[in-house]
Amino acid sequence: MTHTCMKHTIIAGPCVIESAELLDTVAREIVRINAELGCDIIFKASFDKANRTSAGSFRGPGLERGMQMLADVKSRYGLKILTDIHESWQAAPAAEVADVLQIPAFLCRQTDLLVAAARTGRTVNIKKAQFLSGQDMRYPVEKARQAGATDVWLTERGNMFGYNNLVVDFRNISDMLAIAPTVIMDCTHSVQRPGGADGKTGGDRRFVPQMAMAAKAFGATGWFFEVHPDPDRGLSDAANMLELAKLAPLVKEIMA
Repeated sequence: MTHTCMKHTIIAGPCVIESAELLDTVAREIVRINAELGCDIIFKASFDKANRTSAGSFRGPGLERGMQMLADVKSRYGLKILTDIHESWQAAPAAEVADVLQIPAFLCRQTDLLVAAARTGRTVNIKKAQFLSGQDMRYPVEKARQAGATDVWLTERGNMFGYNNLVVDFRNISDMLAIAPTVIMDCTHSVQRPGGADGKTGGDRRFVPQMAMAAKAFGATGWFFEVHPDPDRGLSDAANMLELAKLAPLVKEIMA
């Protein structure tokens, strides 16, 4: 067994909790990769996608049922858990299970949300907004730290580039490393075409490996992948999620 992964932060899992069967399938593969490569991949899934493009889009099982399902994954597979919260009242109950609370990009300036997450004592992962620079992220980090957070991560996920498109300025990684020691590249959300697929977000997963390797060149200390055994059938972010079978080879390439 190698141990090249342990110094890096790797997050992987389905965009949203679709079923217990999906969580089990992904969790088993993450456990296998962890054992093979000496990693400690954090399992990610959302209990509620409160920021879907359309009111008719699938959102997930909700807080109570979703956190119970994630607690089952944690207990059964021994994986660390990351989930995102959208409202400040969700922080405390989510923190009963999650090791990392994630602040969605659109909400990264919401003071009450940052403060509530920080006060749980859990790691807080703040995703950089599509409308902010890397240097701007000093202010959300300050809010979290002033509220008591001792472990704050930042995640790059691209910036709006006109309508229905994103572009990644990898210099943001370097800028954010001056603010926080852990800077993660979100390799799947960064290939989105926001709202650009007739009432839902489109994207192009072909570019996920290139996003990962470019981020490595710019000094990223972590990587975030949304994965699914059959992404085109996924109920959220179908166009962007990486095929689960491709996760291990990509992690190996990153760590080479």
